[in-house]
Amino acid sequence: MGSTSDLPVLRKAADFLELMQVPFELNALSAHRTPHEVEEFATGAAGRGIKVIIAAAGMAAALPGVIAALTTLPVIGLPIDSTLQGQDALLSIVMMPPGIPVATVGINAGMNAAVLAVRMLALSDSALAERYAAWCRSLSDKIVKANRDLAAIDTYKFKTN
Repeated sequence: MGSTSDLPVLRKAADFLELMQVPFELNALSAHRTPHEVEEFATGAAGRGIKVIIAAAGMAAALPGVIAALTTLPVIGLPIDSTLQGQDALLSIVMMPPGIPVATVGINAGMNAAVLAVRMLALSDSALAERYAAWCRSLSDKIVKANRDLAAIDTYKFKTN
């Protein structure tokens, strides 16, 4: 994350990775304020066993792109709403030059960043793929139950289902 003020958004990602039993690191790194630490993190990530990086940042949001320029690992950019409703961060992350791709999720979409990371990791980890598939089924079960609950509502005269 660009700073610890991003932690509430990253907590959703961390909670999902924990649920999926995926080891992860949490770091505060700033492309502008700690460029040497960012370089050390990015160039050493693969050697530490990291397979995908979620990089969250607001405002100028250079962190995901800088990390992507320094590693061959997949980088998921997570724009943070810190100014301009996060539009500045979104555009900064999504508009990368050719050859430096950053997958990008929605503004403050920490959960989706973690889900995308798990999907990538599950390609080569069958146990993780099974845990993820079970979680996906639980999403479906919630909606099916919600529709049953909605069908049971009988307080409306003109409700037809």
